Order: sequence, then structure tokens, then C-alpha cells
Amino acid sequence: MQDTPPTFPVISHRSRRRLLVLGPAALTATAWQRAAQAQAWPAKPIRIIAAQAPGASNDATARSYADYFSTRLGVAVTVENKPGGLGMIAAEMVARSPADGHTLLMTLHSNLAQAPVLLKKVPLDTSRDLVPIAALSTGVGVGAMKKDLPVANLKELIELARKRPVTVGNYGIASGWHLMMLQLARQTGAKFDIVNYKGTGPMMVDLLAGQIDLGGGSLAGLGASIQRGSIRPFVITYGSRSSKLPGVPTWVDEGFTGPAFQSLAECNLLLAPTGTPPEVVNRLAQLAHESAQQSPRVKALIDQLGLDSGPIVGDELRRFIDQVWPAYRGLTRELGLAVE
Repeated sequence: MQDTPPTFPVISHRSRRRLLVLGPAALTATAWQRAAQAQAWPAKPIRIIAAQAPGASNDATARSYADYFSTRLGVAVTVENKPGGLGMIAAEMVARSPADGHTLLMTLHSNLAQAPVLLKKVPLDTSRDLVPIAALSTGVGVGAMKKDLPVANLKELIELARKRPVTVGNYGIASGWHLMMLQLARQTGAKFDIVNYKGTGPMMVDLLAGQIDLGGGSLAGLGASIQRGSIRPFVITYGSRSSKLPGVPTWVDEGFTGPAFQSLAECNLLLAPTGTPPEVVNRLAQLAHESAQQSPRVKALIDQLGLDSGPIVGDELRRFIDQVWPAYRGLTRELGLAVE
């Protein structure tokens, strides 16, 4: 793992155009203002707005970062949960906040990727109005069933769903799990009724109560219930086989390949409003990067998620976004979820 994370551009194309129109004097003034902001940062408590409800890896990641950032920066760092609207409630709130490094966003990267193809009216430009800082994979993904569903494995589940509809809890519209189940239905003729929730926590309440048949998410969100025997895992949805899930196959093990089953990596993404001073963005990226080694809480989360590495930043993060966002959008259009 690198000691110093690489940097990446933090000024949007729109911002560059505005600066060019205003001329050198405005550019100098803006650069001076940003330098002054960076030097004074942090000047007050920092807020991380989490786009999912408590109980999900999104919330756990936000709170783990908050704990470490607070220790290193010497200011309070709090987490506020603002679920709903495909993550756009939280995203818009942060994008419209002062670009001074005191208001940050923690969201599923798939929400930002999907909003332009799912929503008729998007309250922000998800590619330009927010600056990516760091991404932590949600780790091993798992599909699980309620404990008394009368099937033992994926094959039997498909056979059951061909005979009668099976209800599937979904932590976010057009999430990787959502797209996987739609593609599974398309390929097998199974009938899955998707029930959308505002995050893993609310979905798990209904799965544990037996109100829905299936649910999916990260090992961090579902692992404790699996260990207690309250739900039963039937497939690893992304990532490799895990010692924490002995005997549970991957999609590929079960004969399912292609983008829906192999290209929908999920992560929790930390962002700031565009225009945040580069020095502040890079400092936050450095803190996120080093937290994998320096923070007991982050290290425990990484272990819980079943990860082999910590957060990605800089050029690696940009390459990840450039590769995965088109996969999500392409499948969304192909499966008929995109707005016409």
C-alpha cells in the first residue's frame, strides 16, 4: 500500500470554463481564497452526510472515518443520516453546501452512477458537482433468504420462483443486487417481486420478520444475522468465496456469468462539493488512505467486510469510477429501468 496517496483533479469542467471567462485576475483571486480556506481548515466541526439509514456498511464506513478524522484533525466530526431519493437527498445537500471541507458526503457509488439514467429530474450533476475523495469497497456481497423458506440452495430457489413469486428486499433502486436479481429472472424465468427500501437496515427488519423472502447486501450488513442463523446465505453476489461464508458459492460457481454477475462492484464513496480547496481534498484522501493501517475502528470494519485492502484514492479511484459507472448504466438501460 502506498504511503502517500496520488492526487487527482478537483475542479470540474464547468468551473474551469467559468474561470477562463473571468480571466487571470479572477483566477488569482480564487486561488488566493482557496489557499486561505485550506490554511484555516478545519475551522469548525465537520459533518459527514450519510445517504443510507443506520445498519448499512455506508453508515458504518461514515462513522469509522468520522472517528479517525476527529482524532487526527482535532475537531468534532459527526454523521447525519439522510436516506432517500436514490441518495440524491444527501447528495444535493452536500453539493449545495459551502465548498470549504466542512460538509462531506458518504454514499453508495452506484447511486451517483445511476441517478442520471433513473430519474427524470436530477437535482445535481453527479459527475461534476461533487469531488471523489476515497472509496471503500462494501466487501463481500451476499444474498440471503429467510430461515424458513422451503429451499436449500440457489437451484431450488429458482425452481420455487418459477412456480410462484418470491419477494426480494432491495437496499437501493438499481443497486447491484437489484440488477442481479432482474437479470437472474430474465435468464431463468423466475418471478421476483422487488421491494425497495431506504438502505440495508430497514430491509433487514422485514427479512428477519419473514415479511420478505430474500435480501442482499454486504457481509457487514448481513453477517451478524447469518452467524445467528436468523437468515441463510445462498450466494456470494460479488467478491470471492469467503472463509466467513463456508460453502456458499459465487454466481460464477453456479454458472451465471456476464456483466450483471461479474462487473457490479459496490463501494461507499466519500465526496466533497466541487470547489473544495485541493489541499483539503488531498488531506482528506490521505487520512482515508492511512486509516486502514492507523485506525483500529477502520481496520475492524475492513476485516468485517472481508476486504484484502483499504480505501482507494486518486488515480486508482478515478479509473474505478470510469470503468464501473458505465457498466451500471448500461445494464440499467438494458433491463428497462432507465427513464425513457
